[in-house]
Amino acid sequence: MAIHPLSAETLEALRKFNSPTIANAIEVFNVRPRHIGFLPHTIRCLLPSVGAIVGYAVTSQTAAAPPSESNPDLTADYLRYVAAQPGPKIAVGQDLDNLPGLGAQFGEVNATIHKRLGCVGHVTDGCPRDLDEVETLGFGLFGLNPCVSHAYVRLVDFGKPVHLAGVPINPGDLIHADKHGVCVIPLDIADRVADACIEVEIMERPLLDICRSPQFDLETYIKLRSEMKVKIRE
Repeated sequence: MAIHPLSAETLEALRKFNSPTIANAIEVFNVRPRHIGFLPHTIRCLLPSVGAIVGYAVTSQTAAAPPSESNPDLTADYLRYVAAQPGPKIAVGQDLDNLPGLGAQFGEVNATIHKRLGCVGHVTDGCPRDLDEVETLGFGLFGLNPCVSHAYVRLVDFGKPVHLAGVPINPGDLIHADKHGVCVIPLDIADRVADACIEVEIMERPLLDICRSPQFDLETYIKLRSEMKVKIRE
């Protein structure tokens, strides 16, 4: 995958902001419609205590089907693929089953090996497991719900574009995820998003100050909000 990794300082700066602020900052650049670029609420943060994670997507697709000779084990090649990509990384797994979550791709063992390979978390439209053990690793988990068993989950493919809840994610996409959800940061503006987050917070501060003031005046709030919207459009 052709990506140009950001500096560790830039990635850390992005991690300090929450995903709603990241989303607001992306809007400043007007590079995509506001209703795309993030996963829906059905894919939720399962370990909020881990905090925000930022990394490049390494992708896989799984299905829950009993093993057979026609289904080769792709695990070794997949892990070599993960190891070869620049980090930090986030393992993004698409569950291909009509009813997602028939088995868990990620639990304690998979989270541990992926952390060893430079991953900071896992995002899936399926269901992970071993929440307590994975939380102890400081490894982020995002999915539909927790799951009991790995059942017959197997790798079907890896290193290719995936779709989670209808949202496309490509290998190498930069992902920011926290307790609010999962956002994809466009790579062509990624090195400027942290500064834009600061600008967004500065712009919002006067509105918040008015709301918190003992001398709150609604018309003053409406006037300032209108002026800010004009400034953003300009």
